[in-house]
Amino acid sequence: YQMSRVLTPEERKRWRAATMSMMERMMQMDPREGINPFATKMKAKPGLSFDDVVQSLTLRANRLNLKHVGNNALWQDFRAVLGDDKAPRVEVLSFCDIELARELLRVIPELVVFMPCRIAVMEDADKQIWVRMLDWDITWVEQAGKAAGVTPDLRRDVAHIREKMESVMRAGANGEL
Repeated sequence: YQMSRVLTPEERKRWRAATMSMMERMMQMDPREGINPFATKMKAKPGLSFDDVVQSLTLRANRLNLKHVGNNALWQDFRAVLGDDKAPRVEVLSFCDIELARELLRVIPELVVFMPCRIAVMEDADKQIWVRMLDWDITWVEQAGKAAGVTPDLRRDVAHIREKMESVMRAGANGEL
């Protein structure tokens, strides 16, 4: 659980400058297209209710030993706090593989900012239901794993968590119980 050093403002500035050409290209994109590669999404089968989708993905997560550690019903706050009755229904469900979280944090404590794993269920403008999550592309683990002290077993487990999360998404999108 050895925390990495705190970057100075100057180091952050240099890092941003080094990545600026990539960032400039992204900023020229439509913002929706710029973020789209970072999301995995599936459209729910027609006829499924929002609650059906949430129930199915929660049950699959439980079956895969992913602990349901939180639920953020944003749409309720849109209504209660902002008075927005037209906003779509959106809920963010949080899941955690406790053992994998512990092992990852032993090696790279900064990963805590990405934990727990989240899956969002959201209606679009046409009231169609979508299931979405951060695309857990683990290429970086494969490339940086040895330098960061990530063992082959831990790399395998990280890849497996992505498979589990996609299975959870599919179950929700298909209404599988």
